Amino acid sequence: MRIRGKAAAVVAAAAALVLLAGCTPRDTETSPTGDATFAPVELVDALPAGTTEVDEVTWALVEGEPRSLVPGADYNFVQPNLCTSLLTVQPDFSVAAGIAENADWVDPVTFVIDIRPGVTFWDGSPVTPDDVVYSLERHHRDITSAFYGAFVLVAPENGIEVTGDNQVTVHFVAPDTTFRDALTGGAGAVLSKAVSEAQGDALGTSGGELMCAGPYKLESWTPGSEIVTVANEDYWDGAPLVKKLTYKFIPDGTTLTNALLEGEVDGAFNVAPASRDAFASSTSGQLVIGPSTASFSFGPTRETGAGANPKIRQALSLAIDREQYIATVLHGLGQPQSTFVAPFSWSGAAAADVYQAGYDALEAPHVDLDAAKKLVEESGEDTSVPLRLAIPAGNKELSQTAAIVQSAASQIGLAIEIDERQAADFAAIFLPDPGPRESIDFVATTGYTETPGVLTYPQLFVLPPDQGGIFNWTGYANADVTAGVQAARTTPDADGAAEAYVGAQEVFAPDQLQVTLAGSYHTTFLGNDLTGVVTSVAAYASPWALRLGGK
Repeated sequence: MRIRGKAAAVVAAAAALVLLAGCTPRDTETSPTGDATFAPVELVDALPAGTTEVDEVTWALVEGEPRSLVPGADYNFVQPNLCTSLLTVQPDFSVAAGIAENADWVDPVTFVIDIRPGVTFWDGSPVTPDDVVYSLERHHRDITSAFYGAFVLVAPENGIEVTGDNQVTVHFVAPDTTFRDALTGGAGAVLSKAVSEAQGDALGTSGGELMCAGPYKLESWTPGSEIVTVANEDYWDGAPLVKKLTYKFIPDGTTLTNALLEGEVDGAFNVAPASRDAFASSTSGQLVIGPSTASFSFGPTRETGAGANPKIRQALSLAIDREQYIATVLHGLGQPQSTFVAPFSWSGAAAADVYQAGYDALEAPHVDLDAAKKLVEESGEDTSVPLRLAIPAGNKELSQTAAIVQSAASQIGLAIEIDERQAADFAAIFLPDPGPRESIDFVATTGYTETPGVLTYPQLFVLPPDQGGIFNWTGYANADVTAGVQAARTTPDADGAAEAYVGAQEVFAPDQLQVTLAGSYHTTFLGNDLTGVVTSVAAYASPWALRLGGK
C-alpha cells in the first residue's frame, strides 16, 4: 500500500515491515456514479498506442519534486519509465514478461527467473544475472527497504543465486503467492550493480547518477525546476516515440489545471476531481478516467478512546452517505467500496471469480441513522467527549472528507473535532512512535496499491504488529483472520489462496478497521495531439510512456 500526501520515508517504512507480506486499445467499462448530476463514467485503462514521433512532451507532477528516482526510495511517475522490472504490470492489472522473459515457480518453494537475452542498460552494458541478484538482494537484506515485505519468505542463506548464464533462482522457506506479483513493481526493478555501488547514498538523487534498463534515460535534474529524460533508442521492447520527456513540478491543483487548459504542459496524472467540469469543456485536451485501487478512508489511531471501539466505527459508517461523498469530494469520479481492497486489485488474478464472489457477499455501505444511533448507545462511550480527526493541511479532498464525517457524526450524537496538521506533523502520525497519535482518535488518508494482489493493504491493519500489522494501532487480534491471511500467502493453489483470503475478509470487514468511504478513479489529462498513455493505476509501476506518441 502507498499512502498519498505523506513523507516518502514513512510510506517506505510501512511497506518494509509487512511480514506477510506495446499498449493497444483497451476494453472500457461504464461505472455509474449513483448521482444524477454526473454522467456515467467510462473507465479506460490505456489509450491506443501512438503512431507518430514527437520531439518533446512536458508532463506535470502534481505530487511535486521527487526525493529520489530509486525504486522504493520515493514514489513518483518518473521512475517507472526509467527502471523496468523483471515482470511488468499491464494496464488491465494482469502480469506480463519484462526484463525476464519468464519468471515463475518450478515447485512450491523455488522461483526461476530467465533473463531476456540482449537486454542492456542505458550505457549499452548487458543486464547480467549478477545485476539481478544485486537488485533483489537490495530488498531481501535491508529491512528498511520499501519492498522488504515481498522477500520475507526468501531463504535467509543463499536464497537468491545465479544458476545460469541468463538465470537467477530464488529459494523460499515456504510458498509465497505474493512474490511474482511484487516483481511487476519496484521490487523487481533492475539496477546496474556497478553504478549503484559506486554511487552509494547519491544513487538516484539530483546530485547523483542512476543506471537502469528502461525506455527512458535520465538526462538531467534541475532541483526545484524539472527532470529531463530522453528516449532509450535501444530499449528491448522498442524505442519510445516521444524523444524527450520533461517533468515539471506543479503541486498546486489550480496552477496545474490552468497550465493544462492553456497547453503549457501536455499531461498529468492525479488531476483534481474538482476540475472535472473545466476539463470537460477543454479544447486543448481530454480528461481520461481509469480504473484504480485507490480509496479514501479514515481509521482509529490508538487502543483507547471511542475511536478504538468497533461499534463507534460501525455507527459512523452507517451515518455517512457514500453517494453524497462521491458527488461532493470526488465529483462523481469514484464508486462505493465495501472494504479495504478495491476490486481492480484482483482483476487480472487467476482466481478473480473467487475474490469477486467474496466481495459481493459483503454488506454494501448504506445509510441507517437509527441503527447507527443504537450502536452509539450500545458502545458505552461517553458521547460528551469530542472525537478528534486528523487531516493534512491544504488537502482539499481530505478537508471535505473531514467535514462530511463531522456532519454525519452530529446526526447520531457524536462530536468530531478536525485536527489539521502540517506535513511533518501529519507524517509523524504514521511513524512507530505513538506520541503523535495519542491526542487524536482518527486519521483520514488516501491509499492505493500499485501492483496486483489483495494482501498488501489489509494485512497492515488486521495482523498483530509483530507480524506486519504496523497500522494495527488498536491492538486488533483475531486468530481466524491471522490464520486466513497467512494461508492466503502460503497456499500455492490460486483458488485455495483466494478462499483463505475471502474467509478472513468476511471476519474483518465488519469491524471497520478502516472506514472506507469510496474508491477513487485514476485521473489523467492528456493533450489532444497525444495518445498511448497508460490511464489506470498501473501507471505507478509500469513504463506508462512507452507507447506515448502522436496520433
